This record gives sequence, C-alpha cells and structure tokens, in this order.
Amino acid sequence: MSEGADQERAPKNGAAYFGDEVKALRESLGFSQDEFAAKLHYTQGQVSKVESGSVMASEAFASAMDRVAGTPGVYLRLRNKLAKQGHPDWFVPYITLEESASGVTDYSCTFLMGLLQTPEYAAAVMRASFPRETEDQIKERVELRMRRQAVMARDNPPLLWVIVHEAVLRTLVGGPSVMVGQLDHLTVLAQSPHVTLQVLPYKAGAAPSHLPFTLLALDDKPHAVYTETPTHGGQVDETPSVVASAVNMFDRLRMAALPEEESLVLTRKIMEDHAK
Repeated sequence: MSEGADQERAPKNGAAYFGDEVKALRESLGFSQDEFAAKLHYTQGQVSKVESGSVMASEAFASAMDRVAGTPGVYLRLRNKLAKQGHPDWFVPYITLEESASGVTDYSCTFLMGLLQTPEYAAAVMRASFPRETEDQIKERVELRMRRQAVMARDNPPLLWVIVHEAVLRTLVGGPSVMVGQLDHLTVLAQSPHVTLQVLPYKAGAAPSHLPFTLLALDDKPHAVYTETPTHGGQVDETPSVVASAVNMFDRLRMAALPEEESLVLTRKIMEDHAK
C-alpha cells in the first residue's frame, strides 16, 4: 500500500472527542480513574490515555463502557464512527478491515505502510502529497495516521507481515535524519512477535509485483485485497479469485525477499548509510 494520501481533508480529532465522552461518563457515575478502570477491567493508565485523546479507544474498551453504563452499543457505535472520521469514503472499508483483521500482509515498494511510519516520515509523505496545505493541516493528517497504529497495541494485534523493497529504505523521505529515525523504528518493530519484516533487495532483480498492495485476513483466512491508484484512491476487493491471486503473489515475494535476520542486517546497513 502506497500510504501516500489516504486522507482528502484535514480531520477532526475523533480520539479527543471520544476521550471527553469517556471522562464525562466516568464523572457522571462518580468514579475516579482507578475505580472506572476497575469497572472496565482496564488499567488506570489505559483510561488516562483514552481520556486525554492520546489514543483512540479500542472496540473492546468502548464495549466495556457500554457494559458499565448500561447503554448497549451506544459507545461502540460512537467510537467506530469517530475512528473513521477524517478518512475519505473510499478508505473507510480498508480501515474497517484493518481494525478487525487477524493478519495484514503488505508489499511496500513506494512508501512504507502507515502502520510502520514514524510521525516525521508520515509528515514528509503528507507534505509531498499535499504541498498547498498548512502545517496545522499536515499535523492533523499525521495524527490521524498515527492513531491507526493503535491496532498493533491491542491485546490481540494482527500478525503484520511486511515485504519492503530496498528502494523504499534508500529513498530520502524527509531527509537523512528522518530516514535514520524511521529505519531505527523499523528495527525495533521487527523484534515484536507480531511483526515480520522482509526486505526485497535490488539483487533479487525484477520484482514479482511492481505495484504495492495489501492482503487482509479475517479469522486467520485471507479475506480481501487493498490496492490504490494515483487518481481514483483505493479499493477493497473481496473476490475469491483476486484474493487467491494476491496470496500467490505474496508467496513469490516472500521467496524472493531476504530472510528476517538478513533483512535486519540490510536495514541497519542502509540506516548507517543515511547517517553518514
């Protein structure tokens, strides 16, 4: 997935709005954050982050609020509506799948996908895509993208398997310092048992695919393919033959890419090159 421009206008801060609703409910029930956290079966720190708007509440968190408040589905529906706010209509089907996916497999050959981006890298991508926007507008776009990464912090995150072309790691998005930070972030993410990173090196020759795409799995079974075009945005395709073709393509990409350890070695080498 190119992740170049998945938002068409400056978003409102849905996480902050929902955080205010969480605080309002807690206070109306007369609970401290510790007491409310105990009722929800979460920690005080998690409640604090949601209330402050620094993270968007998970679906499970919103469902726990409905349980405590006795409002079946009200907070869950609000949370799901706000989580998609700011995204163009064509991107919402992907967001919906990403939030519930058991697996996300991505081939990045232009930019790193949004779940891997640092704020600085994302800002550079946004500035290139929206050169006439203000710094505040770019900042809001970046914040929206960063909130998507909460999917990897949930109790049962998807298995994220990313194959990155070497060209993506060598392209100076935002300059050398931004790339050093981004590649360092990649090496940290690659230590997670939920993340697999492979690099498709130049020496592999012609790639099995010359376009980025993402395969999403539900209940551990391939379910849909997401692709983008420069002029018509993106689309989710659940056609069985298309999904099967994507699975076969990823199998070829995995075979052509370096193993995980060699991929990390090359990523660190490129990071050192950027630092020179």
